[in-house]
Amino acid sequence: MHFPVLLEEVISCLQPEAGDVILDATAGGGGHAKAILGKILPGGTLVAVDRDAEAVERVRGQLESFRDHVTLVNEDFRNIDKILDSLDIDLIDGALFDIGMSSFQVDDAERGFSFRKDGPLDMRFDTGTGPTAADIVNTASLEELADIIKKYGEERHAKRVAQAIVAAREKERIETTGTLADVVAKAVGRKYRGVKLHPAARTFQALRICVNDELEALEEALDRTAELVKPGGRICVISFHSLEDRIVKRAFKALASDGPFIMVTKKPVRPGNEEMRDNPRSRSAKLRVIERE
Repeated sequence: MHFPVLLEEVISCLQPEAGDVILDATAGGGGHAKAILGKILPGGTLVAVDRDAEAVERVRGQLESFRDHVTLVNEDFRNIDKILDSLDIDLIDGALFDIGMSSFQVDDAERGFSFRKDGPLDMRFDTGTGPTAADIVNTASLEELADIIKKYGEERHAKRVAQAIVAAREKERIETTGTLADVVAKAVGRKYRGVKLHPAARTFQALRICVNDELEALEEALDRTAELVKPGGRICVISFHSLEDRIVKRAFKALASDGPFIMVTKKPVRPGNEEMRDNPRSRSAKLRVIERE
């Protein structure tokens, strides 16, 4: 099942109204999109974007009853200016970014995102282009792997993990999530005793971010979206780890300092206890909001 994170808080902060043009930059499972559409009709338009072609088709089915008011686009949200230009949309009334993976992606072993499910070591949001996680794991140098794992996974034992990966691939190419998870667990498992976090969690995060160029894409998307929001319009961003949140915080601070923006959330909005109980994957979510004056 798909649980849209911080749904009530998003709607409250985004403030969508009838007739608005809203961007859902990460359509995912369609939960936020459906709620937004319930607020902007009649007369409103939702532009729903996702790099994952499967997500786009899934959302298309979810929003079939709203098809005359939704434009679905299979594209990287860093190209939001080009997307809106192609749709003859000059400005939008608000935007939502729900960063990271959807439950569908995590739970599909064939997509290769989860260390808990054995499958092809892929991790691409857009499965039609770019190198896979397996390509990186099996071809990057020891130094490159250590840098990726440390930079994007904030793994303190990055060099040890990289060394284990290089040693393992010399015997046999690493092709599956299960194989990689085992290699990492054997290398640093002792370091994670008594810790709830799986030994491979940070390494998998690092590879996913690297494969999809996520942090750079987020920086570019926020900069470009800020130029496309009408006065009074808001940008809402849900992040799930410190690297993402740091980028959002820094970008919003710069916009509030240098441009016609004000911070709506001085501190990030977090899920309540009830939501975290019903949807444990929401526990790390942080919502930040900025408004164009």
